[in-house]
Amino acid sequence: MNHLHIDSVSKSYDTKVILSDVYMSCKKGETVGLIGRNGSGKSTLLKIVFGIEKADFKFVRVGENIIKSVKYGRGLINYLPQDNFLPNNVSVKYLIHLFLEKAHREAVLENEYIQPLLKKQNQQLSGCEKRIVEIFLMAHSNADFVLLDEPFNGLSPIIKTYAIEYINGLKSSKGFIITDHDYENVIQLADRIMYLQNGFLKSIQDLKELVTLGYMSEGVYEQVSSFQQS
Repeated sequence: MNHLHIDSVSKSYDTKVILSDVYMSCKKGETVGLIGRNGSGKSTLLKIVFGIEKADFKFVRVGENIIKSVKYGRGLINYLPQDNFLPNNVSVKYLIHLFLEKAHREAVLENEYIQPLLKKQNQQLSGCEKRIVEIFLMAHSNADFVLLDEPFNGLSPIIKTYAIEYINGLKSSKGFIITDHDYENVIQLADRIMYLQNGFLKSIQDLKELVTLGYMSEGVYEQVSSFQQS
């Protein structure tokens, strides 16, 4: 089984250290949640792993394949950025045919949320509609590992719940690394939680640790714990 190994990632801007010797991993069938305060470097880390952001040093490997840049990761790693990335003036149906291999198209073309959008062009979609299309394209890409950077941004509560359940249903065939400003979304999806602070990445074994680290209040911890148990 392929594993995504991320090792010794370091990144600085001028004299400010963003990432310091970061290590993390993900295997197919697993969702890893990446949380941390705004500006902690979560998006930077995902961009480095995907290959669109330079690092001072990095080692990224999928199975036996060393990922030096985007071209080395084709078919292995895909990345959903925070901002919408689909081109305008083309229909959603065309985008699905453009981005997905034939074997993966049917599931998207026949989806109840996508079907009403097929004839629309990207610029005619609402922010919520654009995001759900992008999530489907990433989730059904042929990549073994998908990096989701704030995937639920702009989604309505109903669509957000649907997207979380949908991603969970695809876990058996892919590995996901997900970050979101709303940590409850991440906690719902993640099998493991990693916390990024001051350039260092820490594995969270118990959510109570996030209270100690000052990321979560005691009251919020109790609410999240109640949610997990329900």
